[in-house]
Amino acid sequence: MNLPMSVTQNEVAEILLNIATVRPVFLWGAPGIGKSALVEKFAEDVGLPCVSMLGSQLAPEDIIGIPRINGETSEFLPPKMIARKEPYLLFLDELNACSQEVQKAFYSLIHEKRIGEYHLPEGSIVIGAGNRAQDNAIVKTMSSALVNRMFHVQLTVNTKQWLSWAYEAGIHPWVTDYITERPDHLFSEPPKTEEPYSTPRSWHMLSDALKAYGAGEKELPEGTLRALAYGCISAAHAGMFLAFTKQSGNRHLLRDIIKGTAKFPSKPEERDVLYFVAQSFRAMLLHELPEKKQKMNREAQYLSHRAKAMIKELSSINYEIAQMVVSDDNGKVLPDWFMVEIVRDLPRLVSGK
Repeated sequence: MNLPMSVTQNEVAEILLNIATVRPVFLWGAPGIGKSALVEKFAEDVGLPCVSMLGSQLAPEDIIGIPRINGETSEFLPPKMIARKEPYLLFLDELNACSQEVQKAFYSLIHEKRIGEYHLPEGSIVIGAGNRAQDNAIVKTMSSALVNRMFHVQLTVNTKQWLSWAYEAGIHPWVTDYITERPDHLFSEPPKTEEPYSTPRSWHMLSDALKAYGAGEKELPEGTLRALAYGCISAAHAGMFLAFTKQSGNRHLLRDIIKGTAKFPSKPEERDVLYFVAQSFRAMLLHELPEKKQKMNREAQYLSHRAKAMIKELSSINYEIAQMVVSDDNGKVLPDWFMVEIVRDLPRLVSGK
């Protein structure tokens, strides 16, 4: 399923508070985006224990239980982890990864909060979650009957909200500083091949690895740092993260270049740092230059003026990297009015000749 609109982490929390208490909710989203953490935090906020079940690991009897003869009749004994006396939050993770038979076993549990003759304690909440088909995860088609029994919401990543959480959670400062510089690198779509890729979960994992090795408190061998980065996040992001750590002693290098108090790194051994700064420069232009020139504030006007001189300076150091700054990258393009001025001043750079 791919809903026509998505909501952020904070918006999901509000939806769960208002909807999940009266209707079962299903969270859709890519792997590693934070679905499970959101549900666990919600359970904590409403004061309910959270019982998680993985749909990909369930058989029908794990839901409906096993039969027992009781006199002249039989009855089903629901599993102990479900059959509780006090209200709780039942989290059905990877619900759309289970078989059709298991999905059928969930019908009454989701719709009526009932398994056979057992009813979940009053005040209990049922929430499901799963990945989308385009995420290259293990998913199965969810039956229309099950779809129709739940309220559906699709989660998206919001960098500002994640950073707020990350500072409180004590995520390694190299990670928070990097994502602050490159918010577009917090999440990347799952690749078609088997390789690490960037998600809030994988950045958290990198943070744990950096802390385990004492990064920042002591100097790590370059090979160790490369292994940590490339083992957690996408290769492109890992390379730029490593470049960022090299120039972490001067976190404000790009701002200083814009002010005119510093220059782009130009030594051959600084190429990776140059690439990172150039990528950050492009990301800043995409974020801070308005689509319409008439809507520029004073800061944007200054950035626009300096950017043209900076791109010219960058082209004299490395022509290809300068072209990367102004190129179309998967539909992400600089404003037309700015490109017109670049074409006027640096026609060869834009034409690629």
